Amino acid sequence: MLSAFATGSFLTGTAVFFTQIVGLTGSQVGLGMSIAGVVTLVLSLPLGRLSDHVGAKPLWAVAALLEALLYFAWPMARSMVTFVALLSLLSAISTAGNTGRNVYRIAVFPREVRVRALAYMRSARNVGYTLGALAGGIALAIGTRSAIMAVPVLTGCLLVLNAVMVSRLPRIDRAEPSADHDEENAAPAPAAWRNLGFVTLSICNGVLNSNQVLLNVVVPLWLVERTDAPHTLLAWLFGTNTVMAVLLQVRASRGCETVNGALRAVRLSGWAFILSCLVIGVTHETVGWVSIVLIWVGHVTITGAELWQSAADWGFQSELSDHRRLGDYQGVWGLGYQAQPIVFPGLFTFLALQWGEPGWAVIAVIGVLAAAVSHPAARAAERFLERSGAPYVVSGAQSPATP
Repeated sequence: MLSAFATGSFLTGTAVFFTQIVGLTGSQVGLGMSIAGVVTLVLSLPLGRLSDHVGAKPLWAVAALLEALLYFAWPMARSMVTFVALLSLLSAISTAGNTGRNVYRIAVFPREVRVRALAYMRSARNVGYTLGALAGGIALAIGTRSAIMAVPVLTGCLLVLNAVMVSRLPRIDRAEPSADHDEENAAPAPAAWRNLGFVTLSICNGVLNSNQVLLNVVVPLWLVERTDAPHTLLAWLFGTNTVMAVLLQVRASRGCETVNGALRAVRLSGWAFILSCLVIGVTHETVGWVSIVLIWVGHVTITGAELWQSAADWGFQSELSDHRRLGDYQGVWGLGYQAQPIVFPGLFTFLALQWGEPGWAVIAVIGVLAAAVSHPAARAAERFLERSGAPYVVSGAQSPATP
């Protein structure tokens, strides 16, 4: 909750800070974010493997501290070059910290309660984001240069406290990385990229996670440019999403402790994704309260897609990662997430705003394909782990071994 509060407070005023304080144009901010996204995508695999070598908790704690120091440095950014350098470094360090955190929480929770615990953590993070957005909004309401510059400083202070709290968490035992460093021969713990089913599943998960693009980019633009719904409806939509994420995430995660349960959640997420596209796509032709109700219903179903996709995500990570190389698998799993903000904002915006209803149908088909391919990909990942002798058995008669 603390780290989410810190991040939410800064993200709320990001556009204002970069344009009014740093002095960049909107297009420069967008370009810088794209560059940082590409850098993070390239570094995803090596940063994942770093967790296997140095340990999840040390990586998480150090990354949190470095992230705090970078937020302290934001007020010194005065050019496009320093902006891109700081943002790229911040994105890479944040990715490293997230990898360490994810490995730690997979390893620290017993298998039978792991997915439920992660659901509670995500609910807490949503509360943190909301409180952080409120704090950032207060700074923007004050509107002075000092108030806006105080936001990254506040963020840095909170992340220092977060780093201290992370350093005090219990230590976890970690498996040593595979001795087969050249990875040319069959190894007791093959590299994650060799598990093609898992790689494919990570891509499918990234595609299904594009519900975030619909929630935060496409639907707001569609509402403003293609419907007669009042712009104030956006506040109610985001409020509905937050309340649902806090109250319903744990319920949505029930049954996802197994691969079968995670696949069921994928199917539900896919159906919700399709329904959202179909409902929102017709609001170009509706008027008045009909538009308002349909957009709200569509936003609710997108949120449902988000909740089920998140639950499936945790189930897949828990059950289909080789626990001898958790960091390596986290690096591969992150590829889908890292590619998503690079590909889908432009693609989905073009399809929806330029093609209208046919564009929404294409978006729905993309979601259908991702959900469908997830099933054979998950089974292929299972078979790979069985062949490689992974100690964390994934199918058949299982022993509830706890890492």
